[in-house]
Amino acid sequence: MKYYDFVEKTTKDLVHIESIVRQGNETNAAKYVYDFWKSLPYFQENPDDLILQKTQRDEVDRHSTICLIQGKGNSKRTMVLLGHIDTVGVDDYLERGLSPFDPDLLEEELKDISLPKEVKEDLDSGEYLFGRGALDMKSGVAGHMAIGKYFTEHLDELNGNLVLLAECDEEDGSRGVITALSQLVEWKEKYDLEFVGAINADYSTPYYPKDPNRYLYLGTIGKLLPTFYVTGSEAHVGQAFAGFDPNLLLAEITRMIDLNTDLSDTAQGETTIPPMSLRARDTKEGYTVQTALRAYGYYNFFTHGMSPEDVMEKMVYLAEDAFDKTIEYLNQQYKIHCEKTGFHHEELPWKRRVYSWEEYQQYLTKIHPTFPEEIQNFGKELHKKDPQLDMRDFAIMVMEEAFTTYDNDKSPLVLVSFTSVYSQNIELTGEDPNEKRLIESVRSGAETFNDAFGPIEVKYFYPYISDSSFLYYPKDGKGMDALAKNMPSWEVKYHHPLEEVKNISMPVVNIGTYGLDGHRWTERVHKRFTFEGIPLIAEHVIREML
Repeated sequence: MKYYDFVEKTTKDLVHIESIVRQGNETNAAKYVYDFWKSLPYFQENPDDLILQKTQRDEVDRHSTICLIQGKGNSKRTMVLLGHIDTVGVDDYLERGLSPFDPDLLEEELKDISLPKEVKEDLDSGEYLFGRGALDMKSGVAGHMAIGKYFTEHLDELNGNLVLLAECDEEDGSRGVITALSQLVEWKEKYDLEFVGAINADYSTPYYPKDPNRYLYLGTIGKLLPTFYVTGSEAHVGQAFAGFDPNLLLAEITRMIDLNTDLSDTAQGETTIPPMSLRARDTKEGYTVQTALRAYGYYNFFTHGMSPEDVMEKMVYLAEDAFDKTIEYLNQQYKIHCEKTGFHHEELPWKRRVYSWEEYQQYLTKIHPTFPEEIQNFGKELHKKDPQLDMRDFAIMVMEEAFTTYDNDKSPLVLVSFTSVYSQNIELTGEDPNEKRLIESVRSGAETFNDAFGPIEVKYFYPYISDSSFLYYPKDGKGMDALAKNMPSWEVKYHHPLEEVKNISMPVVNIGTYGLDGHRWTERVHKRFTFEGIPLIAEHVIREML
């Protein structure tokens, strides 16, 4: 087999290297990849096209490795191969006394413990390699290294160029790929490169038990984190109707969002998982019999075709509806209470007040013209004081400052914002010539290798967020202003490189590793398809595109 032995060995080598995200050891894996490329005659002759790149705007010291391979001939067409070398943590292994970074030893250890039936079957089959990062996604990086090595030794077969990126920080803030964009821009300008497409090798997995298919993807899912900051009016529980409980309103927002299939996004005949609550809580510390003053919640929101502007419009409308329903409920219950107790009844004073973060800034600026500069300085000082502060907590604190310091109206309100890393959805329609060619190449690759490695099915949207999102800019730029203007952390805690992405934007597909249980202690990668089939399909697509 052409690639199997190399990819298997390199995967084991990479798994042996601990590179847990944010733990200060991601550079170890990047250095392994860098040293591999450096050992090849091609990069000994072209050392300037190999870079161990330190991440920027980052409180963690870590690196990615990026290199450029230029083929023989004059073609400027260029394909990008990307994959990440960081992993999630390993506490789930350690609490079971297992060795997460040694696939061979781990295999023996797993034989001595009780395993779920399907895991034991895969272990006994010998068809899977176990270990942290084996599936997600060091075997994908190993496959790209194998392809790159082959083409450095057969430059006459490379009718164009390859960029190979092994990036850190995919599992957290994507600073590896974000930093790498500047190098792509530099090489594009220096060598007049034409970026025609990219292949990510992130992992795929069965959709249901005994699913026989292997999957390739034309594009990727997107993700936003709409966040609702809710203020109330405090009251003693003995005078419950005198106050406005933000938890009640937040609960109604959660009820209207959580697993609401009406909010799923459908494009190309494929539908996302509906939004789901990731956090909902008030800000009160400790126990008191006073109702909470403020609360907040944030929700995972996957997209196939919707833009940040589309999502913000839906979330503001939903918050308005939830606010109205909450006021209606309170008035209904207060009227019943008055009837039961014989108290005098009047309508409660609450009025709906909902803003997007963009609208709220405009509102406060009319009251305090210096608000934009002052809230920006507050954010900068907050980040300087605690650079490790969680991005979502940072945003809540900025909104809290805006409300408590600058809003003269202290009546209940809801602020809607985005508070986490934005993953751009990539919908390939084939309208662009490079998109059309890439779609045809992937389908051709699936057909070519279906008998040997299949059944292989091609779908449109890779179903997990990935660094693919940072290589594509929507053609009309629809809704990107809404992202920037509705993120309290924008350009202080969070930098999204819109101009760099726009400069190098290209269609992206996912031809990735295959296995089961990513992010779990039973993580395992299917060896034959991943070590041989995936590199062959990716090579096929590269040749078709170049």
